[in-house]
Amino acid sequence: MIEDEPEPEPRVRTKIIGITGGIGSGKSTVSKYIEEAGYPVYYSDIRAKNIVNDNQHLQQLIKELLGENAYDEDDLYDRKYVAEIVFNNEELLLKLNSLIHPAVRIDFENWVAQQTTDFVFKETALLFELKLNKTCYKSVLVTADDNCRLKRVMDRDNKTYREVETIMLRQMPEKDKVKLADFVIFNNEGLEELKAETKKVLAEIESL
Repeated sequence: MIEDEPEPEPRVRTKIIGITGGIGSGKSTVSKYIEEAGYPVYYSDIRAKNIVNDNQHLQQLIKELLGENAYDEDDLYDRKYVAEIVFNNEELLLKLNSLIHPAVRIDFENWVAQQTTDFVFKETALLFELKLNKTCYKSVLVTADDNCRLKRVMDRDNKTYREVETIMLRQMPEKDKVKLADFVIFNNEGLEELKAETKKVLAEIESL
């Protein structure tokens, strides 16, 4: 009698760790350190930039919402133009996000299905604002004092104090994000300290 082959053990579901932070917090730097440690990181903003150009159906929906000028003469998404017309128009911004975010979600789900590690990380600026943390196993917040963040963005993007302050005031307050996060990485010092803090949080996550 030939014994039946044992059923393959079900694959353990990959745990999603959300990683976020306000402008100038250093979340992208932390994400790079996490990648160096061997974990895949999904960069939502970068993927979204590709999706708005590659997804023809989404492209058409955006043009219907914002007009043909949402794309330039090469039919590439004009982020500067779009930012100017939605920045002070909350209703239009919400409609735009309602088009882009579902497309990014599908892209993320397809990306997760291709990963083989126990943990994957999703970097997104709007983790808490969009309540995406509810779909994550744990969340990591990268934060820093307002003055540190202001100076970093002014130096990095050649923006004025008032321009950066306006952006920061439109984002969820850091104190509210701290309350929602499972892990907090403070980035007020140098890169060596930031890397050490990242390793510490990773070790805590790996022990879960």
